[in-house]
Amino acid sequence: MARDIQKVVMDGKSSSRHTFNLSHPIETLKAHYSVAFFAASQVALFYALRYIVSSIDPSPSTTKSRKKSKSVLSQTGLSQSQLDSLDLDEYESTIAGEIIPPSSIDVSFESIGGLDEIISSLRETVIYPLTFPELFESKNRLLSAPKGVLLYGHPGCGKTMLAKALAKESGATFINLPISSLTNKWFGESNKLVAGLFSLARKVQPSIIFIDEIDSLFRERSAGDHEVTAMMKAEFMTLWDGLTTGADTRILVLGATNRPNDIDPAILRRMPKRFPIRLPNFDQRVKILTLMLAHTKLSSDFSIQALARRTDGLSGSDLRETCRNAAMVPVREVMRDKGSRGKEGLQAARDEGFHLRPLTLDDFTPHDSHAYSHVEPSRRSNVPGSYGESLD
Repeated sequence: MARDIQKVVMDGKSSSRHTFNLSHPIETLKAHYSVAFFAASQVALFYALRYIVSSIDPSPSTTKSRKKSKSVLSQTGLSQSQLDSLDLDEYESTIAGEIIPPSSIDVSFESIGGLDEIISSLRETVIYPLTFPELFESKNRLLSAPKGVLLYGHPGCGKTMLAKALAKESGATFINLPISSLTNKWFGESNKLVAGLFSLARKVQPSIIFIDEIDSLFRERSAGDHEVTAMMKAEFMTLWDGLTTGADTRILVLGATNRPNDIDPAILRRMPKRFPIRLPNFDQRVKILTLMLAHTKLSSDFSIQALARRTDGLSGSDLRETCRNAAMVPVREVMRDKGSRGKEGLQAARDEGFHLRPLTLDDFTPHDSHAYSHVEPSRRSNVPGSYGESLD
């Protein structure tokens, strides 16, 4: 007696019931085809959904990030054998894209004026312990490199320039860590990115992790902190200097901030070396102005010392803007003189060659008609929670 089976086939809008007589070869073949088609459609649906989800999910495992990390790592001081042995996961590849190759930086310690003592201290406490660990070996680890260094002080006084010069001349792998590289909308991904940061730093050590405006990332913790932020901070501190931190780890966290009093005490504990970057004094302003005006044509009676006395209270950034505005005065005179005849006048002057007069001290004097040639001093007193003379 032939057996009948029933199969329900859904077409998306309605269902139809078909009965196959499996005793007949053709009916059996139809049943097999229907089952195979149904299985294939489910497999296709599965892969289609997975593709859609993967395209929506901003996962760090992307081909672009891997290519960028390989390109950046090839420009560092790592040997070819070290590059070949590197096996980076998706999170490490994302962080590797933030490595700064020394060849892409045009700032050196020689181009920074007025901070000679701090530069000497950075060489002794950061560069040499990281690059020559044999010199600082001791059984009690008293000579080892510090886990963290903090540069703090007034805005525009050279903290970021020091970090750039350190990246160029330290010989260590320099990871510039923007806050956006550790944030992710998926729960738990930020912790994995932090773990990827330190695992990458260990693989390419000696390493320096630089965090600009570190107070915004590691502000003092409170009960009102978001759970994700608190977990990320805890993960960072644990991997930075925690139970699993080895004695042979050569990873240094370098931070820069204008508001050191806002940083969490646990973070400050991990940054024992702290360098205050203050507003430049007279001698420092002389060195800074000499560097800034080294390639500028100056009048024979131009006095760097007189300009340094006149610019008391200006930061290094203010001094640069002041020099830039003063250098624009001769350019502006040429534009007004030759440009009075329109574009043709400037074109003729270019064919003859632009001739700019030397700078004089009068170019640094503010005028009512050119107020932007004067930069207000950055010195501000009694600003709560900022700068600070000392954190010790």
